[in-house]
Amino acid sequence: MFFMQKQIRWGILGLGRIARSFAEGLKHTSNGTLHCVGSRDLNKAMTFAKEWKVAHSSGSYEELAERQDIDAVYVATPHSEHARLATLCMNHGKAVLCEKPMAVNALQVDSMIRCAKENEVLLMEGMWTRFAPLMVEIRKILRSGALGEIKTLQADFGFRPQSRDPNSRLFSKTLAGGSMLDIGVYPISLSFMVFGKPSKIITDCHLGETGVDEQAAYVFKYPENQMAVLHSSLQAETAQEAFISGTEGTLKIHKQCWRPQKITVTKKGLEPEVISMPFEGNGFNYEAESFGKLFLAGEKESPIMPLEESLSIHQVMDEIREKWGMVYPMDEE
Repeated sequence: MFFMQKQIRWGILGLGRIARSFAEGLKHTSNGTLHCVGSRDLNKAMTFAKEWKVAHSSGSYEELAERQDIDAVYVATPHSEHARLATLCMNHGKAVLCEKPMAVNALQVDSMIRCAKENEVLLMEGMWTRFAPLMVEIRKILRSGALGEIKTLQADFGFRPQSRDPNSRLFSKTLAGGSMLDIGVYPISLSFMVFGKPSKIITDCHLGETGVDEQAAYVFKYPENQMAVLHSSLQAETAQEAFISGTEGTLKIHKQCWRPQKITVTKKGLEPEVISMPFEGNGFNYEAESFGKLFLAGEKESPIMPLEESLSIHQVMDEIREKWGMVYPMDEE
């Protein structure tokens, strides 16, 4: 029974960089332990398990999904595989925390949501930024009206990767590469948190040699004439900051805005107030802890990262790619 269980036995599918971040985050939770890791390469899984002192390892995704001693799975593969693997796990009764973006397109997300409901399991997009203590504080500030009516948001995320391998997850069309799905989703998700779904989208991008967006700009307009000006890039490092402006003040999320630990709030007629909330852990612990609480309470959806919002975000990203004329192979499946 949910109310009798104290600890969640986690599995991780896909053992790259992001899986290591999640494994580290789990060390700083009160309700989760890493019980099994899975890869298509058994040697890789065994090496990862040994390094992180994990009891079990699986040489296939299917084997991990079928295990009876796993409660929840963190899907950490390239996002081209998110929908398939999340569905695999949910069909075996597992709760799923799926690394952002939740999938490649809205059709996949909608299918994942229906699968979660059919199997009566918890599903959540792993937008870990939403769960940081300082982001919780930001939402309180916005709800309080301290900044007046919120009118604009500016946010960016750009970096230049050391490797520009055309077959890597960042640049391969087969792996649904590009700046928007990998990092642009952070400012886009932030705009949803602040304003909701836009009523009008203006956008353009630069498509690289592999046919994916290497940098892009997005302007969102909202029914009350608010605007969000957003940018993502795999060609250069950007400020990685965010600015929220209202009629009575401003809020700056300092670098790096996607892992928020410091803000400056400036209200009319008052000195700027700096608020710092360093992570306890690496930041991934907050979403894992929140997910764990939901699971142990028998909940099937997160109020902080609702499924309908994840779907809306992907609908907007689909519309953006349609404006660019950029199609992934899985869009046509």
